[in-house]
Amino acid sequence: MVSAGLEILGLSLCVFGSLLVMVACGLPMWKVTAFIEANIVVAQTLWDGLWMTCVVQSTGQMQCKVHDSVLALSNDLQAARALTIISSMMGVLGLMVVIAGAQCTNCIRTEYIKARVVNAGGVIYIISGLFVLVPLCWMANNIISDFYNPQVPASKKREIGAALYIGWAATALLLIGGALLCCSCPSGGNTGYSVKYAPTKRAAQNGDYDKRNYV
Repeated sequence: MVSAGLEILGLSLCVFGSLLVMVACGLPMWKVTAFIEANIVVAQTLWDGLWMTCVVQSTGQMQCKVHDSVLALSNDLQAARALTIISSMMGVLGLMVVIAGAQCTNCIRTEYIKARVVNAGGVIYIISGLFVLVPLCWMANNIISDFYNPQVPASKKREIGAALYIGWAATALLLIGGALLCCSCPSGGNTGYSVKYAPTKRAAQNGDYDKRNYV
């Protein structure tokens, strides 16, 4: 029961984390306009995302433009695109693997193999979390470096957007959930190995053991 509870908790955290990765991948708020100097009130706010750039007017209107070329993007955006997509695909793969080996399903009969399949699903989720963590930290480091760089004009400086915080939360859920799935162990009493017992020796009518027992 404890192992089944860990599987359900770990799978729930991983599924929720994978959904947050997909949300962060689609949101355009990876980089937002930095409000510095005396310009507290501005007419528009810029959002830079993996797939588009949006301009939000002070009146509430928003206009978005999809990036024309992938090669024109910066290195951190290109890496973030690739790694977040891979992380999302690995999340779906991990879900199928864990469901196949979960104790509440009958896809695999042997308990020992089922536990190892669940452990493999946990490893997939941990790798998925690491894949999405790399572009998040890379982009956050570039944003902070440009913000404190005096050579970068104030109009080009950005702040960390909401998508990065969502991505970090997703990473934490994937790592914790994957670790819980890796703690799954086979239930006692069935390790996948069958034990064969020798037949009992029968005594003959005269009280001696049958000679066939010694052949």
